[in-house]
Amino acid sequence: MRSHIISGALALAAGLQVVSGAGVHVDTLISRRLQKRFVDGDGNYNISLYHINDVHAHLDQFRSSGTDCTDPTKGCYGGYARVKEVVDKTRPSHNDSLFLNAGDEFQGTLFYSFYGGEKIADTLNQLGFDAMTVGNHEFDAGDDVLAAFVKNLTFPVTSCNIQTDNKALNETLVPYVLFPKHNLAVVSVTTVTTPHISNPGDGTKFEDPVTAIQRTVDLVKATQNVTRIVALTHIGYEADIEMAKKTKGIHLIIGAHSHTLLGDMEGAEGKYPTIETNEDGDEVFIVTAYRWGEYLGYIDVAYDSDGKIVAYTGAPIHLTNATAQDAQLQAQIEEWRVPFEAFAAEEIGDSKVVLEQGTCQKGECTLGDFMADAMVDYRIEGNPDVAGAIINAGGIRATIDEGPITRGEVLTSFPFGNAIVEVSFTGEELWKVFEGIVGGVSLFDNEKVTSFVQVSKEIRLTYNPANNNGSKLISLEIGESPVEMDKEYTIVTLDFLAGGGDNFWPIKTDFATLDTQDEVLRQYITKESPVDIKLDGRISTTNETSATPTNSSTSPSATGIESDTSAAVMVSGSWGVLAIAVVGTMMCLL
Repeated sequence: MRSHIISGALALAAGLQVVSGAGVHVDTLISRRLQKRFVDGDGNYNISLYHINDVHAHLDQFRSSGTDCTDPTKGCYGGYARVKEVVDKTRPSHNDSLFLNAGDEFQGTLFYSFYGGEKIADTLNQLGFDAMTVGNHEFDAGDDVLAAFVKNLTFPVTSCNIQTDNKALNETLVPYVLFPKHNLAVVSVTTVTTPHISNPGDGTKFEDPVTAIQRTVDLVKATQNVTRIVALTHIGYEADIEMAKKTKGIHLIIGAHSHTLLGDMEGAEGKYPTIETNEDGDEVFIVTAYRWGEYLGYIDVAYDSDGKIVAYTGAPIHLTNATAQDAQLQAQIEEWRVPFEAFAAEEIGDSKVVLEQGTCQKGECTLGDFMADAMVDYRIEGNPDVAGAIINAGGIRATIDEGPITRGEVLTSFPFGNAIVEVSFTGEELWKVFEGIVGGVSLFDNEKVTSFVQVSKEIRLTYNPANNNGSKLISLEIGESPVEMDKEYTIVTLDFLAGGGDNFWPIKTDFATLDTQDEVLRQYITKESPVDIKLDGRISTTNETSATPTNSSTSPSATGIESDTSAAVMVSGSWGVLAIAVVGTMMCLL
């Protein structure tokens, strides 16, 4: 089986004739259920699906690092003007098609920091989306803001595993969307980790995605004349794979959340589509389209009369400098930039090296080192007892390139407005914190830890990823000495983490909020410019199999961890769909 990525320029030049394969050779598979080379007219229904995810307010084109594209000669990617141009020029040639958005439109650039969801909604309404699911970042400003955003959209927003007592949210979200013309339903779920990584209200809960989506699929099949089910998910690639294996009735999953690159390009983590087998032994096709809108997902599938996929044609479309932009939308976006353009373009320093974000979730990274060191530098004069800094890798959103550093780059890399705080831990608690992080499961509550860590130079940790959870951490040093289990340490961190974010540790309340993270980094860049740093091994791995506790009678044991285990019908002519309205407080029909 061969696979090719369609560049934006090639796709447009060839008319993106991917339904028939004419003009552009793309990845094509004939299912084991169809013994012919090509799909013919024997009852197999073809539909084209465009999809995008995790755009994170990148309305305009950007550099590969994710920051503003101030010099197009160095390469620019994405931007909704390119997405609109590709979709508008190619979609009319497909008799049957859907354009789906898998969530996380909020948070990531000044378009969100300055305007909130207003300009994002204005843009999405011009794209022709048929449905969208809710990403975790859509909750960053709370339930009411999300509800107002959804109300401004001209297409349905859906998630079936959200249960909420927020009246406005109940009135705007729907558990699934029907497309009678296509004999198809879209069912959706949102990551259960949202309360740890965003700000939903206390009365908004997230049900297990597999349980919720299977119940909803069963309900749709029992009550609607639908044979084709598409799952539009915001739970991550690995979770999509597990969902495919553990469910029945779903044959296509369009995913998001993990920013996974699929295809045959360099750096891809899997095939586009990835194919798994469900509980009925049927094939399930999984696709996702990386992040920030650099790729537009495209797949054409052929369904047999039972609603099972028998063939596909498609590949991600890479949106580069060579891809044309919709002139009208691009002009709007450039106009929206004006109020913050001068502020964003202000140079605050210079770097001799790339401050890398892309590896922060896998290990030590230069931007993580630099940010954590900046936080210690900010506090050490006022509090000499500060022992080090801990931040979450998930809060680092973009690389800062070599050369001049602007305010806009800082805000794009750290867009959340988190505040610096100081909290206290015993050495034993810190051991448990880091053991939970490297194992992915908290030793405090046995729940998932949802981010990797970055630390300042005062903290050094070594772990063995091959060990069972509860015994991965091999050594932990604070200030060049092994951690003392009964000693109290003052740690500089973020209010998000102190309040339980990413489940690093139990919620803390005894702290005062100080300056924001981006302002602290801005000051440090000015002080250290030109920045010239390299990784120093403060986070490392080893083949050693066991830790040796020191200076304490209390063992850093993995308490609680035994092994590595980890309705009413609403009709809208403008949507051309039927959306099942939510009744009561349940976002999923029971």
